[in-house]
Amino acid sequence: MSKSNILFIINPISGGKDKLKIPALIDAHLDRSKFNANYSFTEYVGHASEIAEEAASKNFDVIVAVGGDGTINEIGTKVMQQNKILGILPFGSGNGLSRFLKIPMKTIQAIKVINDFKVRVIDTGRFNDKCFFNMAGMGFDAHISSVFAGNKSRGLSGYLKLGLKEMLNYKPQTYHIYIDGKEYVRTAFVVSVANSSQYGNNAHISPNASITDGLLDVCIIKKFPLVKIPLLAYHMLNGTADQTAMVEIIQGKDIKIVRAASDAIHIDGEPYFMGKELNISMVPLSLNIITPDYEAAKLPIS
Repeated sequence: MSKSNILFIINPISGGKDKLKIPALIDAHLDRSKFNANYSFTEYVGHASEIAEEAASKNFDVIVAVGGDGTINEIGTKVMQQNKILGILPFGSGNGLSRFLKIPMKTIQAIKVINDFKVRVIDTGRFNDKCFFNMAGMGFDAHISSVFAGNKSRGLSGYLKLGLKEMLNYKPQTYHIYIDGKEYVRTAFVVSVANSSQYGNNAHISPNASITDGLLDVCIIKKFPLVKIPLLAYHMLNGTADQTAMVEIIQGKDIKIVRAASDAIHIDGEPYFMGKELNISMVPLSLNIITPDYEAAKLPIS
């Protein structure tokens, strides 16, 4: 049986966690009868994408993102373009896609998922000219992603502190949302387009989302009084966001969103600045990815 050539691309700063010992940990637990392992550390923003593109064009069958959703996005985009296989070792601040796929947060267990080598094919999204795999959107979460990108206090606690500070001054915006040709006009705090169910840290905005149904979930968090923030957080953490009047979810394949002006957006948690007209579409069954369970997207929320 021939071995697969596997490259681990390690983002040393994602999630604020030290990863210098990761290669040794992988060496100790990776199934060497199945894989020839190689390692590469990223050195700057966009480097993961460059490494993945070079690796995918060579003789690497499997490319593993060691980092968070942003690292997964950079690497997964190139993996998808070259029809290779993506693996994940979660090391981000939120790990939204990894948690949704039930990939263990403990590294040794996540390595064992790679050893089992169960490859599934999942849907992905397209946001203007960029791919996304977990979540994309605009409004307050995009604003926070933009501000947080320059914040040295990475991790959940830093994100929450910054979010509470910024929330006091943020004003909801009006969006014209076209979903499969039907127009919806909404004044919203957040408009998220979900492939999976959650932002990360098990905060589920679209509890019934599937990565194999050929649909994206447009999740609209409506204007609400700030005193209801704890209630919204409760619903998201308990997987019941679809049961509160603060959240509206509309499914579709082809989406256009028009807003008043160019502004921040986020793609898998990474901030970008885009124009007032945004085009989003579903790309069904387009990414080969290693997951721990068949139909992982349909497992119950934990």
